Amino acid sequence: MDADVAVIGAGSTGSMALWQLARRGVPVIGFEQFGPGHDRGAAGGETRIFRTAYLEGAEYVPLLQEAYILWRELEQETGRRLLTLTGGLMIGDPQAQFMKNVLESIETFGLDHEILDEKAARSRYPQHRLLAGEVMVLDKMAGFLRPEYAVLTAAQRAEELGAVIHRHTRVQAIEPAVEHVRIRAEGKDYIVGKVVISAGPWTGKLLPGWEQWLRVQRLVMTWFATSNPQAFAPQNFPIFIRQTNNYDFSGFPTIEGCTLKVALNTGYGKVKDPDELDLRVPPEDLSKIKGAVHRFLPDLIPEPLRVNAYMDAYTSDGHSVVDKAPGLPNTVLLCGFSGHGFKMAPVMGQIAADLILDGKTSFSISHLSANRLTPV
Repeated sequence: MDADVAVIGAGSTGSMALWQLARRGVPVIGFEQFGPGHDRGAAGGETRIFRTAYLEGAEYVPLLQEAYILWRELEQETGRRLLTLTGGLMIGDPQAQFMKNVLESIETFGLDHEILDEKAARSRYPQHRLLAGEVMVLDKMAGFLRPEYAVLTAAQRAEELGAVIHRHTRVQAIEPAVEHVRIRAEGKDYIVGKVVISAGPWTGKLLPGWEQWLRVQRLVMTWFATSNPQAFAPQNFPIFIRQTNNYDFSGFPTIEGCTLKVALNTGYGKVKDPDELDLRVPPEDLSKIKGAVHRFLPDLIPEPLRVNAYMDAYTSDGHSVVDKAPGLPNTVLLCGFSGHGFKMAPVMGQIAADLILDGKTSFSISHLSANRLTPV
């Protein structure tokens, strides 16, 4: 046996699974076709939102609260700053469903927050141009993460604790059996007891048949210059998510004093093959985000200075799969995070370790079951 456990894909969740398994003293190896912290999948883009007042459903709040603890533990173990709390604004019509979902999360779990009516919101955060009747909900436990740095940090910490990561090593096949799993990577066979598959957009290529359950979506991130940098510094400008007038977009404070990331939360079309992601972004693809910036963020120059394309795997209902893989013995699957998984990565790594080692977890993850999937 080459290891008790293998983790295929050392990205957002795979790096955390490696860290959690190594923390428990488990002999574990990882396979990463690029290098930990690469920007070719779902973890690129310099910043990712962390929030606890969750518009996708109150059932996520306990997972997010545990994720916060684990982010801080990873920072403490490594001496690196990964999570910056700025607060988080949810902006929109108070009768909109996404705002009701946010308030449900807050009320169910007693989350620290403020509700700013239109007058108070305009006064405190004049960086945003509001429509009549819109409000802001301020989630006090929100901010931004540094995704590439965080993935690299978790992978390096796992190695310090005894994990072995095979970099630039692509897995060609996985053959689960009753007593072990055979993994073929770069022409070499490895035998392990169990396997965690956390291959992100490549899951469908690695597991034939899973293409019907996962849609790889192209994402575009855009950075805009500001004429008033101090107004958008982290202490003055919380992260935000806004849904208004058919716009669904989010943004971050400036982290280098010149530009800030503001991007649509919707996808830019299906990716047929993750190995052939088109990194080009034609001007017509930018018209909607430029329109949002022009209308709602008047101190930004509505022509992006930087544009990058990424991708993520989506399920039909927008919720991930965190479960034992159906029909595959000794296999746990983490996939389909649908554009909102990075903030939860440490707790997903912990749950993967629970499932691999104990066959169960104390966290409530029934909404992430593989059996609920319908074709995309």
